[in-house]
Amino acid sequence: MAGWRASDEDVAALIGARHGDPFALLGPHPSGDGIVVRALRPGADGVDVLFEDEVLPLTRRGDTPLFEGFFPGRPFPSPYALAIREGGGRMVILDPYAFGPTLGPLDDHLLLEGSHHRLPGRLGAHIITHEGAKGVRFAVWAPHATRVSVVGEFNRWDGRFHPMRRRVDSGIWEFFLPGLEEGQAYKYELAGPDGALLPLKADPVGFAAELRPATASVVACIEGFGWTDENWLEARKKLDARREPMSIYEVHAPSWKRHPDGRFWDWDRLALDLIPYVKDLGFTHIEFMPVMEHPFDASWGYQPIGLHAVTSRLGHPLGLARFIDAAHAAGIGVILDWVPAHFPNDAHGLSHFDGSTLYEHPDPRRGYHPDWQTAIYDYGRKEVEAFLTSNALFWLEQYHADGLRVDAVSSMIHLDYSRGPGEWVPNEDGGNDNRDAVGFLRRTNMLLATECPGALSIAEEATDWVGVSAPVAKGGLGFSFKWNMGWMNDTLRYVEKDPLHRRWYHGLMNFGLVYAFNENFILPLSHDEVVHGKGTLLGRMPAPDGDDWRRFANLRTYFAFMWGHPGKKLLFMGQEFGQWREWSEERELDWWLLQYPSHQGVRDLIRELNRLHREVPALHARDTEAEGFTWIDADDEQRSIFTWLRFDGEGGPPVAVLCNFTPVPRVATLIGLPQAGMWREVLNTDAKEYGGSGLGNLGRVKAVDEPAFNQPASAKVLLPPLATVYLMPEAWQPKKPTPPEE
Repeated sequence: MAGWRASDEDVAALIGARHGDPFALLGPHPSGDGIVVRALRPGADGVDVLFEDEVLPLTRRGDTPLFEGFFPGRPFPSPYALAIREGGGRMVILDPYAFGPTLGPLDDHLLLEGSHHRLPGRLGAHIITHEGAKGVRFAVWAPHATRVSVVGEFNRWDGRFHPMRRRVDSGIWEFFLPGLEEGQAYKYELAGPDGALLPLKADPVGFAAELRPATASVVACIEGFGWTDENWLEARKKLDARREPMSIYEVHAPSWKRHPDGRFWDWDRLALDLIPYVKDLGFTHIEFMPVMEHPFDASWGYQPIGLHAVTSRLGHPLGLARFIDAAHAAGIGVILDWVPAHFPNDAHGLSHFDGSTLYEHPDPRRGYHPDWQTAIYDYGRKEVEAFLTSNALFWLEQYHADGLRVDAVSSMIHLDYSRGPGEWVPNEDGGNDNRDAVGFLRRTNMLLATECPGALSIAEEATDWVGVSAPVAKGGLGFSFKWNMGWMNDTLRYVEKDPLHRRWYHGLMNFGLVYAFNENFILPLSHDEVVHGKGTLLGRMPAPDGDDWRRFANLRTYFAFMWGHPGKKLLFMGQEFGQWREWSEERELDWWLLQYPSHQGVRDLIRELNRLHREVPALHARDTEAEGFTWIDADDEQRSIFTWLRFDGEGGPPVAVLCNFTPVPRVATLIGLPQAGMWREVLNTDAKEYGGSGLGNLGRVKAVDEPAFNQPASAKVLLPPLATVYLMPEAWQPKKPTPPEE
């Protein structure tokens, strides 16, 4: 039968890796009364088909690497084996072109609709059993490519071996490669719309990657982990995070601690030290700076290439699952930084992925970030939204993260972010709000709240956008919390001033209470405040004449001011013990400082602040509600004193927070209190155990029935120099509700 041979044009296209539908030619195909089998094997001396006990040779097509044969009257089953003879050796494989599709039309439909919320379960590299054979299913979205091949050492990185099947409706390319196992490095070789080869691309939905500077994706099995945190997740669903204690320890995992030779710890080693350390200090959550794969250490993960891959710096991806499971067992939540705002232009990444502006917005005025020289996602494209939204859900479902802190939200929602006149395009009514990004964030936050009840979404957003943490139904963006960048900037400006001059900057400290309850705020002292020449928190404290005692006292006062202030807390690693050197991703923290009492004192204070924050409802239960706060005196700028009351909103005992930001002891300072009687000094940052001078009120203060500062009682207290004091009533008698008038 002469008509079974492939045409010369098809053969040339296959050999030239230009054929857009390799499954139409390769593998088994019915022809007349028999079957045609074709195999493209560059470098092979011969190829045979192994059918049961028979060896059926294929014939080389001229001097090409295409082998084909016609077998009359033989209905071949699928799969079958190929025996490949090469260089005197023989290798037997299952023919990947004998296998049917692994994806279905529903995947195509949901992707195009933008509602495929489980894309990582369909795209990427998955170890599966398909039609009776074990191997790896590859799938990648590249609608403008004219050919896509999966390449790796298993095929000499030669795209002619394994061109993929195109799903015409969605632009997804898929391929099942039998026999491939975990640990194989791979990339995709794509021909663009014009047929030209693109740089080899890492998998956008790859679950692991090679250690930099290598850039390939790696086949990794991340399924089937034996979680033990069912009770934790169930309890999380019932919590109102706004009214729960939340004290977050922000961590850059590769530089918290390292081996003596500078090598990174892996997740398991990190869990042995970091989880007990955080538990001992009383933090409720660990927040990791991005753990997604990134090529450049100095980006700290904020320029991710593999948005689904746990960085290889810390070992196998399931190490993160083990870490989070252990953290939950210790009663600690884990928040992951997430970066949907932009992506780097590295050749192996998402940039011009299939030869077009696929993931990035095509207009550089909306698709290019001038500050970071990175690409910005096209939030208006449904497939891109599905990619990002399903990625957010992936980290919460696959790794049981307790929340995502979304980086650079300001840059996403403002079209004119870091752009001058003429450098940005207004929306249809002339405004500067990026409605595509706003819609994407709202839909993502609603999805996460529905699918993962109790998980948090936290916005790093630094503008006056209204309703960042308001529900979408009320016109908000739907975040659980927002970082209070204004509070951070204002208060740091204040505490950097010499105490002699602080009277002129008093408003920097109390202005935050003007808007403290407009959003659900987290007070962040993050990594951004200890890099790029800013020094450390301790180093920024004023020290006239080099008096380091004042630096430490200032820092302790500021920390207690922060922990007494409305809002959840976040502190970057190293600041809890007074790191002197500016943080660098190139080395571990200066743990040796803990041999000195002054640094031990700062750490011990943080432990006590966290204990009070957790155990005293007045210090956390109404962090986001005005009823939880009342000024005693906000206006004592001459003495740089701030005093206020915190309440739990349920009639429980309040806390009086008293801050003295000068090195002068303030004797017999009058304060107003809600009840007469004895008040305990439950915290004094000038206590000797923290490194202070030991001044205080001998543990107790007596309040009398003499009104002051709009309170029914008052007391005269000693405020130690550069110190914060917390007072609580020894015997609290909550006010009875006033009966309604008849």
